[in-house]
Amino acid sequence: MADMRVSLCGIELDNPVIPASGTFGYGYEFAQIYDINVLGTFSFKGTTREPRFGNPTPRIAECTAGLINSVGLQNPGVDKVIEEELPKLAKVFHKKVIANVSGFSVEDYVYSCEKLDKCEQVGWLEVNVSCPNVHGGGMSFGTCPEAAAEVTRAVKAVCRKPVIVKLSPNVTDIVSIALACEEAGADGISLINTLLGMRIDLKTRRPVVANRTGGFSGPAIFPVALRMVYQVAQAVKVPVIGVGGVCRAEDVIEMMLAGATAVEVGAANLASPFACRDIIKELPAVMEKYDISSLRDIIGGAKVETL
Repeated sequence: MADMRVSLCGIELDNPVIPASGTFGYGYEFAQIYDINVLGTFSFKGTTREPRFGNPTPRIAECTAGLINSVGLQNPGVDKVIEEELPKLAKVFHKKVIANVSGFSVEDYVYSCEKLDKCEQVGWLEVNVSCPNVHGGGMSFGTCPEAAAEVTRAVKAVCRKPVIVKLSPNVTDIVSIALACEEAGADGISLINTLLGMRIDLKTRRPVVANRTGGFSGPAIFPVALRMVYQVAQAVKVPVIGVGGVCRAEDVIEMMLAGATAVEVGAANLASPFACRDIIKELPAVMEKYDISSLRDIIGGAKVETL
């Protein structure tokens, strides 16, 4: 029998499949169409200190093998999430959830993480220093090792639960940023967030999304995400969550061979709300095809020793 269990920062998951933040809301919407407890866990919608309406519309542009989004962290703010969203989630999801947190200052991150850390339902804090869709925050912290480390250190000082830092691919050297976060106390690294992209409407000759640029995601970015996961997983000692373009059970296996302990699924959820459920159903057959009895045994299996 296929053993799909993995341990993420000391917490066991039934399987490594995790819907990525921003593609699964706060979970209960998906619980209306299938039992979301089949998931390893999920990362809920990016949450900030204050409520955010998000960016102007239009916010979405279609691309070949992907899409561009510029939602801009629309959310009700951390207090409303704790008071209203988490109680609704508790009725339908009976596992620990990943709290995804964004901010515009170190103080913002600390405020939100400290509050969410005290919530029984929250198992991990995913600190997003990599959002390309907002001005004056998010990605500005994730493009500099020192800034990413500063956020990590400040959040770790107020949290008891594992802190996983989500990194941006829109950098020259992602390994140095991952290492800085690890040194600052990060319990795990999540990568990659979306690439920065844009589309132009040929009729209007203007950018399709109102924000001009946005986060490019979908299967087209999988090779880039896989390469970065491979590089970071070889450099750090903490667990890595692989994200970016995952659509199939085979992609999950490939990410884990590159070094990922768990795998987040993003844009595929927007194409099909059953994407994660179907990937989990397919995993045992794919494991059998490639003679894999336990997923834990293949983590980092593609590592090539250098002379």
